[in-house]
Amino acid sequence: MIRLFRVFIPTGVLALLLSEIVLVSGCYLLASYILLDFQLLSEFWIYIFYEAGLPRTSLVVLSVILGLYAIDLYSRIQVPSRIRLLQDLCQVIGIALLAQGLIAYSAPAARLGRGIMLVGSLFTLAVLFAWRLFYSAFVFRRMGGQRILFVGCNQVVEEMAAHILEHPQKGLSIAGYLVNELEVGTGLVGGPVLGRIGDLRQIVDQVKPDRIVIGLSERRQRMPMTDLLELRFAGYVIEEAGTTYETVCGRISTKELRPSQLIFTGELGPRPGSIFVQNIINYTVALVGAVVTLPLMILVALAVKLTSSGPILFRQTRVGKDSVRFVVYKFRSMRADAEAETGAVWAIKDDPRVTSIGRWLRMLRLDELPQIFNVLRGEMSLVGPRPERPEFVKTLSEQIPYYPQRLCVKPGITGWAQINHKYGDSLEDTIVKLEYDLYYIKNLSPSLDAYILFHTLKTMIQSRGAQ
Repeated sequence: MIRLFRVFIPTGVLALLLSEIVLVSGCYLLASYILLDFQLLSEFWIYIFYEAGLPRTSLVVLSVILGLYAIDLYSRIQVPSRIRLLQDLCQVIGIALLAQGLIAYSAPAARLGRGIMLVGSLFTLAVLFAWRLFYSAFVFRRMGGQRILFVGCNQVVEEMAAHILEHPQKGLSIAGYLVNELEVGTGLVGGPVLGRIGDLRQIVDQVKPDRIVIGLSERRQRMPMTDLLELRFAGYVIEEAGTTYETVCGRISTKELRPSQLIFTGELGPRPGSIFVQNIINYTVALVGAVVTLPLMILVALAVKLTSSGPILFRQTRVGKDSVRFVVYKFRSMRADAEAETGAVWAIKDDPRVTSIGRWLRMLRLDELPQIFNVLRGEMSLVGPRPERPEFVKTLSEQIPYYPQRLCVKPGITGWAQINHKYGDSLEDTIVKLEYDLYYIKNLSPSLDAYILFHTLKTMIQSRGAQ
């Protein structure tokens, strides 16, 4: 796995992305070469570099790659159905054609010729279909795959193994487990018990794992320190389960987190330099965003006012950085008396309190637009943990370890937890989101913020997480 934007990206996914950029570029350039009927190869190069052939082609390639990303084809690399793959690729070509239509309307000089676009799109459809089948069947399994040997099987290891099985695109597999309490051959999540912990050297020689992960519930007098030391200096990667969990799952396990890690290492605290840069970016982007989205906000305000009784804006007290309370602004998406009888409660799926227009606002995340002014006032960030209500913060801080530590940064309109986990209304969901929040706080940076904002656009388009 390769770390980009403070995020661990599977090598196989990155290789697929780069290869498809080359293939799609080649398809449209080949269409240009055929249809423009160049007499000499030098004329083709003049078209590419001096007659805007490359920029025009690049816009089409960008729209295709964004289409592949938007419909999750970089998350679903395995091909369970050829018909489904063909349908998805047709959607991608449709996105590219729509993008060209918008370009032709707004900047005609930047569009690719109709004939080139049509032929290039047919080439692209055929080439990507064949390449995806070949890559899924032969290349992906051999590209950057890692086999993990688990020493022990605590709860963190079980969760990590389940995550690996659910996300084959990460290119990880489980070689097996070393467990003292179970018989050899016993099936665990993703692999069998290969032996006891004392058999570590023998099992490593047999299976040749790429990574050895220690997940013992009780380490005293059980950790084979001598063997681990020798294996480490023999070149094997050896990690604690919590470290591997962060890489594989993109969050920090609170089950493996110890207070000493927060007190002495300083790894999880926000860096002042990153916070300073984030504040500058927040104010600049929010100011531009407020101006650009003002016409849209006026239309949304009129829609809310005309479709239900009550105020246009929904105001609610939330807890921000350092437990300071502030008033968050949203377009009202529920009835004005939504909590008159129940008091403070979490939203639920298909919440009956949501108005007809409010359901669309939530689906498209347009109800969040007024929070831009919370960002301008310095109360919120564009990216950060979700701001919660004081009633919930008090209760959750008493029930969940390390929950108050998420308040060391400003809450955000969107965040790492929001794009990686569904909207949750249970204690278990809150713990998972806390683990994502802690990962974000540890890795807070402009590059990670940019990655989250980019991914949020896809989340909005696909209407995920709205409730």
